[in-house]
Amino acid sequence: MTYYGGKDLAAAFRTVRDNTIKIAEEIPETKYDFKPAPDCRSIGQTLAHLGVSTGFQSHVHGNKISDMKTVNFMELFQKFTAEEAKPRTKAELIAFLKTEGDQFASFLESLPESFFAEQVTMPPGAPGPATKSRFEMLMSAKEHEMHHRGQLMTIQRIIGQVPHLTRQMQERMAQMQAAAAGQAAR
Repeated sequence: MTYYGGKDLAAAFRTVRDNTIKIAEEIPETKYDFKPAPDCRSIGQTLAHLGVSTGFQSHVHGNKISDMKTVNFMELFQKFTAEEAKPRTKAELIAFLKTEGDQFASFLESLPESFFAEQVTMPPGAPGPATKSRFEMLMSAKEHEMHHRGQLMTIQRIIGQVPHLTRQMQERMAQMQAAAAGQAAR
């Protein structure tokens, strides 16, 4: 049986966060106010959003909340919105992403295997099943970041950049084609 536990989830989250940070580093600070449409977050706002986004999962699971009806969503929303709205330079945003990412990954690594199987009751009217495992909920932090990272990669194209993951894939493809051409020439 293959088991995917806290250390694996932490490593996967670190990879995702490192790729987000690489994007944040590559985009010029002069573009951090760019929005692809008026009602969208800017690049800087999206990065700040990702910085605070793991706070919800840390709150729920760090406090071992097992029934989401007990969560004061408005209070949490206000807290996270205020933190997200703080003005930050590019360097401060990158440091914020690193610090928050490291804290969340360390939290994931610290969790015992049994914790991931625990069930959490969802609030009435929430989409999906009435309960979710802590593992599924914690996995959503990585999924959420990948969603927004996809947006950032599209924005990179809009501002004239080729995302680093695309460049890496293009380099691998070029190496494979060169190797194949070398094999054919023999």
